[in-house]
Amino acid sequence: MTPPPGKLIVCGTPIGNLEDAPPRLARVLAEADLVACEDTRQTRKLLTHLGVTTRTTSYHDVDERDRAEFLADRVAAGTRLALVTDAGMPGVSDPGYHLVAACLARGLRVEVLPGPSAVLAALVVSGLPTDRFCFEGFPPRRVGARDRRLAELAAEPRTMVFFEAPHRVLATLAAMAAAFGADRPCAVVRELTKVHEEVLRGSLAEVAERLAADGPRGELTLVVGGAPAPGPGTAAATDLAAEVAALVAGGASTRDAIATVARASGTPRRAVYQAVIDVREEPG
Repeated sequence: MTPPPGKLIVCGTPIGNLEDAPPRLARVLAEADLVACEDTRQTRKLLTHLGVTTRTTSYHDVDERDRAEFLADRVAAGTRLALVTDAGMPGVSDPGYHLVAACLARGLRVEVLPGPSAVLAALVVSGLPTDRFCFEGFPPRRVGARDRRLAELAAEPRTMVFFEAPHRVLATLAAMAAAFGADRPCAVVRELTKVHEEVLRGSLAEVAERLAADGPRGELTLVVGGAPAPGPGTAAATDLAAEVAALVAGGASTRDAIATVARASGTPRRAVYQAVIDVREEPG
């Protein structure tokens, strides 16, 4: 007898407050044959809250690719597999992408059960523009890679949403102030939906100062305003690069030239640096 077709159900879960779990989530988890989870201990708390006794199995980023292939084989054999992470939507800065891809590669059915989102919740509560935004996940851990990525985002006009760990957030805010300008508006949202939820709003410099005084802790989401639209007196990137080139031709070092142009134009140094790089890379 042919086994019933299996399927993968990607389940969004509460990001802090278990009361945010919808009735459909409880039903799907109870009807599943197996629940794949990032941390079985964390997921067991959710299942207990929902009165669900379905078996669990681990699926985390340590061996994500190998486990994805194994679990996709289980789905192909007829297993109804529910996928969850510790909080939020699997695949969004959490394990999930490789399992979804492995199932789709086998022609298997994949469904999604939407749920709470730290990205959208932080964006809305930040008070910054919500009509256009981008999600950048966790910034690179290495300082050089982080600074290069932020330099690339210096001219991004959309509101930007980041995740960051408490022990790195102050250094990241300082790097953002250097790349975007200390006056760029932002919000740091921590412990979303939990008892001690807090939103710090202000400029990058102001929020960093308040966060340092309070002590960074808890789950953190950073929302940063996009680059302002160029005004009539704002220098174009090519003009900035040309000014740097003129100073270098006069004997200044590239570093000093960039700093001078940044001060004179009111442009973040990272943006001036990126303008120089962009001009150098242009063909011709």
